[in-house]
Amino acid sequence: MAVNNISELRTVYRPPAPRAAQKVLDHLDVHCRNFIALSPLCVLSTVNADGQPDASPRGDPPGFVQALDERTLLLPDRPGNNQVDSLQNILENPRVGLLFFVPGMNETLRVKGRAEIVTEQALLDGMKERTRAPASGLRVTVEEAFLHCGRALLRSRAWDPASQIDRSAYPTYGQVLADQIAGADAREIDESEEAANRERLY
Repeated sequence: MAVNNISELRTVYRPPAPRAAQKVLDHLDVHCRNFIALSPLCVLSTVNADGQPDASPRGDPPGFVQALDERTLLLPDRPGNNQVDSLQNILENPRVGLLFFVPGMNETLRVKGRAEIVTEQALLDGMKERTRAPASGLRVTVEEAFLHCGRALLRSRAWDPASQIDRSAYPTYGQVLADQIAGADAREIDESEEAANRERLY
């Protein structure tokens, strides 16, 4: 049986502990900012005007997302496939979510807010990596931020080296795309990706 409303949902789950609501901040306190400074990886969630959601991983050396103040974040947009799905969504709907990870920590940091695409050179120069500035950045005005408990990562054993798969258990990127795209060549795709990862990471 599907759950169709909040009243039905609340019959499935016990009431949340008071601190679940009490911990939600409307700004980035010192602990949030320190977490972001330690984080080399976050997931950016966006949604377009039609309500279609998307989630995109963003990664760089720790501190690549800058907390300009207690209500403002700045994220670089590094080279990718140039589909710019997240950026197009933000132009249609500025509401975003961010989930920050720190390797070795089971807690995560959740941030919600509104984003805008920025191209001011002074801002982009402050996000250079290997001497290269990003083509654009995202400036996020923070509306909510809170530390999320570690149970999901504990259950997943995500940071446990013993949890890593034997890479032969799953096909290469090129092999997957060759199965999905008529006429695609797996070796050519894999070689092209390896070259891009060596030469065009930034």
